[in-house]
Amino acid sequence: MTLQYRAYLVGENGVFRSAEPFEASSDSSALGFARQFTRHGKVEVWQLGRKVAVLDPEQPLPTSDASMIV
Repeated sequence: MTLQYRAYLVGENGVFRSAEPFEASSDSSALGFARQFTRHGKVEVWQLGRKVAVLDPEQPLPTSDASMIV
């Protein structure tokens, strides 16, 4: 089963600059996919109305499910 996610690129002023919808089988998979967008800046990953994580360009991916909750 796949879940619907969005990766939002956050501008320096905190406003969303763009969004990329995608599907993933888990939060971990979604974060791995969304990591590619951090080359453009900070990325917020959402699964419908639930914020999964905020990814910074220099921040490594969380290693456990508990550390992914924001």
